Amino acid sequence: MDARAPRGTADMLPDVARAWEHMTRTAQELFARYGYEPVYTPLFEHTEIFARGIGEATDIVAKEMYTFDDRSDPPNSLTLRPEGTASVVRAALQHSLVPQGSFAKLYYSGPMFRYERPQKGRMRQFWQIGIECLGAPEPSADAEVIAVLWRYFETLGIPAAQMRLLLNSMGDEDCRPAYRDNVAAYIREHAGAMCDECDRRAGTNPLRAFDCKNPSCQEVMSGAPLLRDRLCEPCAAHYEAVKGHLDTLRIPYAEEPRLVRGLDYYTRTVFEVQVDAGLGAQNAIGGGGRYDRLMEQFGGKPTPGLGFALGFERTLLAMEASGAKIPAPPRAEVYVARVDESVAGEAFELAQRLRDAGVAAELDHMARSLKAQFKQADKLGAALVVVVGPDELAAGEVTVRDMSDGASDRVAIQGIVDDVHSRLA
Repeated sequence: MDARAPRGTADMLPDVARAWEHMTRTAQELFARYGYEPVYTPLFEHTEIFARGIGEATDIVAKEMYTFDDRSDPPNSLTLRPEGTASVVRAALQHSLVPQGSFAKLYYSGPMFRYERPQKGRMRQFWQIGIECLGAPEPSADAEVIAVLWRYFETLGIPAAQMRLLLNSMGDEDCRPAYRDNVAAYIREHAGAMCDECDRRAGTNPLRAFDCKNPSCQEVMSGAPLLRDRLCEPCAAHYEAVKGHLDTLRIPYAEEPRLVRGLDYYTRTVFEVQVDAGLGAQNAIGGGGRYDRLMEQFGGKPTPGLGFALGFERTLLAMEASGAKIPAPPRAEVYVARVDESVAGEAFELAQRLRDAGVAAELDHMARSLKAQFKQADKLGAALVVVVGPDELAAGEVTVRDMSDGASDRVAIQGIVDDVHSRLA
């Protein structure tokens, strides 16, 4: 038996698990200030949800999805979710979360799945946090979503000076089709200098050629026509308004006309946050955009929407590179030590009393010596050690030692909970 995690996955051990919990708590607290509520969707959906929403010509749908039959009759194709937006929009449609004239603000967190080559910050099972704002067409909503992402990274301790916010507009159904045709024609004109994948994209998803990492393709695409020069009047006005709101918030951004965020559902505003250190060339830690046609593609009424997703693994690497600290509370505030086995029951009962009173307490379960128990208390970060011994118990007392200065006091056992609370306070 191979007793290792499958390739492209990783066990989330305590240090990393604490980081994930810190990031999710930070998200919950920050997102709530902007009116977002939690939603959790199944780990798998009908395959069509992703094929239709993300786009059949995208690399995710064509190459990276984990798809299987659910053994129904007739067979039903299911897919482990490769991203969160399509699932949240499906849930909003199914449960009528966005009635006419209203909007919904939702956030999610959890694992996603894509079959790709594992590398630094990129796994086959990876973890994301994201928000979706449904029903809000105004450019102020775009700026607010971007502000949430930017403030989130700042709150985690990544300095603004180490981040870059890239911004672009993808246009809409009025101006993008003609632009796609122009880019496709441009790729065909330079077919000899492009990789096979980009040659194929000319007939399926030509805008994805802007994302190609092949140096020859990058050089060719640097001269490709840009959509910002061909936006229709409403899209151009929307884009200018988004930038105006970001200027008001003093959130720095750089316009990147080749940023396309390779999912088909995006319209108008797209954005991405990158960092300078910790990730190498794959330096994006979060991004998103507007997707005003997605609900309609699922059979619902036209409903504007936008959101972002951030990757836990990449964000953690960025935090480590920037020196951001992950809070690590002590595993025990109080350690209950016993002098010998004769008082084991009393020590056990006292530890439980402290826990019931809201104190993080630990005690020995390995018959250690008193000296070894003190070493364990220090290792666990306990502020106090309560020593239970036969002589103290006979007097109705226990000994409390302050681990910071070694001072000890005898305390009546009946008042130990109040005494510990006051010392910890």
